[in-house]
Amino acid sequence: MTTQDITAAQFNDTINDNDMVLVDFWASWCGPCRAFAPTFKASSEKHPDVVFAKVDTEAEQELAAAAQIRSIPTLMAFKKGKLLFNQAGALPPAALEDLIEQLKAFDVDAVAQPGDAEQA
Repeated sequence: MTTQDITAAQFNDTINDNDMVLVDFWASWCGPCRAFAPTFKASSEKHPDVVFAKVDTEAEQELAAAAQIRSIPTLMAFKKGKLLFNQAGALPPAALEDLIEQLKAFDVDAVAQPGDAEQA
């Protein structure tokens, strides 16, 4: 799978309707963002089971503000709709691959959520 551009209107559905989603917040004027783009794209081709989404912070300023993006690039990783990773800065290819493998192995359902004790 290749990367896909998403908008604020698509954001929640994208992270909630897919098992695992990586979101790259970027801008065209950002040098580190442009440097990270080929790494992100190459990883998307290796992991067709993961959604690789890109949010242009210039075009989607309200979404970037809602996501509290302070520096770009920022990478967020969601699994089953839960935010598991949120870090500013471009990752080198090996670090991105390591992150993806850790996310795939992580059992998000085994983590107790607030309120679980009351529901049991």
